[in-house]
Amino acid sequence: MNNIRKARPEDASRIAEILVFTKRMNYRSIFCDDSFSFNDLQVLPMAQKYLTDPVLLSQTWVYDDGIVKGLIEVRENEIETLYVDHFFQCEGIGGKLIEFAIERFSVDYAWVLEKNRRVMPFYERHGFKYYGTRKPEAGTTEFIIMMERR
Repeated sequence: MNNIRKARPEDASRIAEILVFTKRMNYRSIFCDDSFSFNDLQVLPMAQKYLTDPVLLSQTWVYDDGIVKGLIEVRENEIETLYVDHFFQCEGIGGKLIEFAIERFSVDYAWVLEKNRRVMPFYERHGFKYYGTRKPEAGTTEFIIMMERR
């Protein structure tokens, strides 16, 4: 896990790029909202969010092997955000990030979009399971479910 380090301000644009493009790839077909995906969801405002919110940046860790390829944001014992750049998925980076968070922060849950079926087996491989807790995703008609380690 020596490729995982605390995010720094100079990582903000790369973090934003990963978030924006991965969200578009994973969620566009679920939400069917091109206006949000391509007008509202933009790299520059996302990068500025990380640059102007020191708490957000302090809770974010990146996988960096010379290129920042993924990120995880941990708040207390929750995985708030976990994304790997589309081009580097299926290389074990997400697994390294989640194992880092389990070991370092004892994370025991994450909220995931119910219709994002690709992510559930990933969390299950790392000891998380869906026990039935779900709630509406704010501002949408979709639901998020809690994946937990017990």
